[in-house]
Amino acid sequence: MLPNPILLELFKHRFASIAEEMGVTLTRTSFSPNIKERRDCSCAVFDQQGDMIAQAAHIPVHLGSMPLSVKSAIESTVFSEGDMVILNDPYKGGTHLPDITLVAPVFVRDDSPSFYIANRAHHADVGGISSGSMPLSSSIYQEGLIIPPLKLVDRGNIDRKVMDFFLSNVRTPTEREGDFAAQIMANTTGVRRMKQLIDKFGFETVFFYSRSLMDYAERIMRKTIKSIPDGLYRFEDVMDDDGFSSEHIPLSLMLEINNENAVLDFSQSAPQVSGCINAVYAITLSAVLYTSRCLVTEDIPANAGCLRPISITTEKGSIVDARFPAAVAGGNVETSQRIVDLVLGALSQALPGSIPAASQGTMNNVAIGGLDHRTGKPFAYYETIAGGMGATAGHHGESAVHSHMTNTLNTPVEALEYTCPFLVKEYSVRRGSGGRGRSNGGDGVVREIQLLSDAEVTVLSERRTHAPYGLFGGSHGQPGKNSVIKNGVTKHKPGKFNMTLYKGDHLRIETPGGGGFGEKD
Repeated sequence: MLPNPILLELFKHRFASIAEEMGVTLTRTSFSPNIKERRDCSCAVFDQQGDMIAQAAHIPVHLGSMPLSVKSAIESTVFSEGDMVILNDPYKGGTHLPDITLVAPVFVRDDSPSFYIANRAHHADVGGISSGSMPLSSSIYQEGLIIPPLKLVDRGNIDRKVMDFFLSNVRTPTEREGDFAAQIMANTTGVRRMKQLIDKFGFETVFFYSRSLMDYAERIMRKTIKSIPDGLYRFEDVMDDDGFSSEHIPLSLMLEINNENAVLDFSQSAPQVSGCINAVYAITLSAVLYTSRCLVTEDIPANAGCLRPISITTEKGSIVDARFPAAVAGGNVETSQRIVDLVLGALSQALPGSIPAASQGTMNNVAIGGLDHRTGKPFAYYETIAGGMGATAGHHGESAVHSHMTNTLNTPVEALEYTCPFLVKEYSVRRGSGGRGRSNGGDGVVREIQLLSDAEVTVLSERRTHAPYGLFGGSHGQPGKNSVIKNGVTKHKPGKFNMTLYKGDHLRIETPGGGGFGEKD
């Protein structure tokens, strides 16, 4: 049976709209600025095997890895109607511990689920050795509470023992419970909409078009890969450091294009390191899915079919496929960006006019926590800060935007100062930080915050010593800078640091610009 092209398009939008509505529910009902304002969350729909059918236009690093979390939940759980399973274990499909996934089954006509609904949200604190749960760690045990797949909601009722256990291990329990409630409501919305879709069209039709959409995405991806010249393309890049030493950490990719198939071999990348920039396999998978989808010019769903023509080779125990219990808090946010730079760098050799220069290559993670002098209660703030995008053959790079594996917004100054004891002293475009060329790279951002209460500060950032690369004669973007200002005296800080700042101190982050493209005429 061949799918009706009109119904195929209809179901593509219907599945995606369910995920989008889940996202609206999650962001509107959450407590934390990180989810409500920045929208650091993702939602998707899955089939009975845990393969992704459709996703909302949320966070690439979440969405590419979420199927592995859903599969882990399916393998370890006997689901009943009304259940929801929670997990964050990076070695079971997660990314890093603050990203918590909630999985719900959709029962239709028998004792096993026919579909699954899931969302993932970044919680501003999940315990661990430092506020914000983004520490300069040497083991995952230092990064927060590790949650294997277990039922948070049992037949429609929240398991208070599970909830209370989690809330007893975090610094901001009221905010965390509010965000969990938002995640539960998002899944409830998704389950309801899926059942309405099945009631309208029938299970067989919905199931058939879920499969057809994956097949369609596979066909288009194969067509896209076939348009790339066959050959071997190698690219190398480095991480600045792991937070414990100044040693540069090499990453390597050998990309093989063979007709309509692609093989990405990362096995020559560095072994896993002491610091927290190790990426689990799910992160590497996410980055490959994202870059592959970016090559497709047609409006296809980003689902499991996109990866069928693509093979990924890694070395277990490496920086791109770490072994437990390696520290991974920064692998999700920093190494994921470098993997994208690797893949795009290799593709630039095959498709020189189609691939942009490097974007900022970091998420500039800032986590701050302490006691708010205004309320006497703990606060936890987390944010990634925008930067410059890489230029293309025909366009300048965008300035002051989130790029590649992050797709969040910023925390508005008003919301930030209302929620946390901060005063934002500067929030501006970092003029001239983009690389020059025939097309110029986008400029980064300056974000300077004055603390109004004593607090612990952690910064995880990259591209502070190795600049975002330009292409074909374009110059590199400017590296980022981190500074602390005490009593008017500025002290430059490394890309990764943790320290206590006091009332009146300033934290200043200057983010990298994107690389330029082409020699300037």
